[in-house]
Amino acid sequence: MRFLPTHPANRVGFVFIRNDVHPKARLGKLKLQTNFDHANYEEKTMSTATVNETTGRVPRINDVAPNFTAETTQGTINFHEWIGDGWAILFSHPKDFTPVCTTELGYMAKLQPEFARRNTKIIGLSVDPVSSHGKWAADIEETQGAKVNYPMIGDPQLEIAKLYGMLPGESGNTSEGRTAADNATVRTVFVVGPDKKIKLQLSYPMSTGRNFDEILRVIDSMQLTAKHKVATPVNWKQGDEVIILPSVSNEEAQQKYPGGWKSPKPYLRIVPQPK
Repeated sequence: MRFLPTHPANRVGFVFIRNDVHPKARLGKLKLQTNFDHANYEEKTMSTATVNETTGRVPRINDVAPNFTAETTQGTINFHEWIGDGWAILFSHPKDFTPVCTTELGYMAKLQPEFARRNTKIIGLSVDPVSSHGKWAADIEETQGAKVNYPMIGDPQLEIAKLYGMLPGESGNTSEGRTAADNATVRTVFVVGPDKKIKLQLSYPMSTGRNFDEILRVIDSMQLTAKHKVATPVNWKQGDEVIILPSVSNEEAQQKYPGGWKSPKPYLRIVPQPK
């Protein structure tokens, strides 16, 4: 499906028509409705996203990240175009003005320069309108000592949360009246590579703050292993030794690492981190 205009007057909605109650038929068929009510248009009820595909599950590693066009605190974006030729982190939140998420968004604001040095953009999503995000951002700056300079996606009609499998299709089509507990599963971090494929997805409970230092470490590992034929061992960090991939023959490894390697087992070949 091609992208749809994002102007409210042209935006279309998605209605899911169930064919059956069998799980395989859960997604049903898509029906487009275009009867936009200009007279009663209000920001709080507008759709802030148009999607070009549907999904019923959380995208897996190596899946293409589902694309969408959405309103954010920094204007309208097309997700894939916004990513460009770098890396991106999409991290989601069940509701604005939630305590754990407030600390997370503030910490990510502090880490943003570190991600930028790694050619990695960050973008948040919360199941509330963009207008609410702006008010929340002021609280985040006040309480966490960091200004949120990255975009926050508004998802008041739950479209992106459903697109990424974080909410089931029967969750309705509005954030109004829903509590953070209703949206508890909207707590996933997605790392997307330059090829627009999912490189990592990690979900947390609402009661546990996410470890974004770990996400930074994983970015370092994935960028290193994308460039060199190596893997990183447990608890690896920048500068530590790495493992030569099993797919690399000893002959090829000798050319790459003429100084040799440590090999406690034939399948475990350890070398210094490549530059």
